[in-house]
Amino acid sequence: MAAIDLIVLGMLKKESMSAYDIQKLVEYRNISRWVKISTPSIYKKVLQLETKGYIKGTSMREGRMPEKSVYSLTPSGEQEFERLMFEIASEPIHILLDFNAVIVNLDSLPKKKRRQCIENISENVTILKNYMQENLEKKENAPDIPETGMAVLRQQLVLAESIETWIASLADSETDR
Repeated sequence: MAAIDLIVLGMLKKESMSAYDIQKLVEYRNISRWVKISTPSIYKKVLQLETKGYIKGTSMREGRMPEKSVYSLTPSGEQEFERLMFEIASEPIHILLDFNAVIVNLDSLPKKKRRQCIENISENVTILKNYMQENLEKKENAPDIPETGMAVLRQQLVLAESIETWIASLADSETDR
């Protein structure tokens, strides 16, 4: 998946790090909330990128810690990073929301179950929105978060708020039926 390649290459463009450090940074930045990326996919992707020659691993040992591979971008990795940046930026934007599969099938459920599905989505959107708000507040003044990272957090909060409003209107129309 090109998005995972771009995330890994982009992190390594800024600094060399281990696959574990990449995974921790993905967690810290909540990247998995807006891009389908899992811990196993990060480790697998690092190995694939190394095989393709885009990154190079160097074995290192810190103190008594076990040996680990620290990866850095190669010149061909720099080129691949830039190629992916422009390729993905030139593609149509897709906003994939898995719960839309439920929304398009609501009419196939009895009214009571339909309301329950909408309520479940509404609760989860509220949880997501609250999480985004807390995360944004926590990281707002953190010096290690780049402005572009903050922009993505703000974008995600706006999206969550819009979905929350939309789901509420869907719930309201459901009670009118």
